[in-house]
Amino acid sequence: MTKTRPHPPAVAFVARSGTGKTTLVETLIGEMRGRGYRVGALKHDAHRFEIDRPGKDSARFTAAGAEVMVLVSDDTVAMVQKPAQPPRLDRVLREWFTDLDLILVEGYKTSDLPKIEVHRVALEKPLLCRGENNDPHLLAVASDGSAGDLAELDVPLLDLENPAAIADFLEESFLKFE
Repeated sequence: MTKTRPHPPAVAFVARSGTGKTTLVETLIGEMRGRGYRVGALKHDAHRFEIDRPGKDSARFTAAGAEVMVLVSDDTVAMVQKPAQPPRLDRVLREWFTDLDLILVEGYKTSDLPKIEVHRVALEKPLLCRGENNDPHLLAVASDGSAGDLAELDVPLLDLENPAAIADFLEESFLKFE
C-alpha cells in the first residue's frame, strides 16, 4: 500500500531580514522550472497586507463583508479570504498547492517544515535554527561564508552564490525518490 502525501514536498527558507531570502527563492523557482518541475511559492507575511486595491469591485466585495472573494481572468486566479482565525500552514499547503512537484516557502521559521536557513556572514548574526533554538527540521544552511564562519555546523553548508547547487540539493532531498 502506497502512502499518499497530504501535499507536495515543501521546504521553508528562513533567515533574518536582509539576507536575501526572497532573491534566493525567486532564483530557485526559475532554476527548478528550468529543470521541468512545477513549483509553488508561499510567503509568510508577519505584517498585515491588502491585496485588493481601494475602489475596485473586488475590494468593494471584501469591504462589504464577503469572507471569500475570488477574482478570475483567463490567465490568473486570485483569492482573498478573511478567515476567523489564522489559517493553519498544513491546510494552506494541502488546499492551495495541488498538482505541483515542490513548494518553496519563505518564512514560517517556527513551523515543522524542513528548512534551509539563509545566512550572510556580513550581518554577524548567529543562526536562527541552531544554538538555543536548535531546530531539528534544519536541513542545510545556504551561506556566503565558509564552514569556518559557522562553527560546529551539523548540517550541509550550501553555497548561497550557487543557486544551481542549492537546486541540486532540493532535487536530491525531495524529488529523486518520486
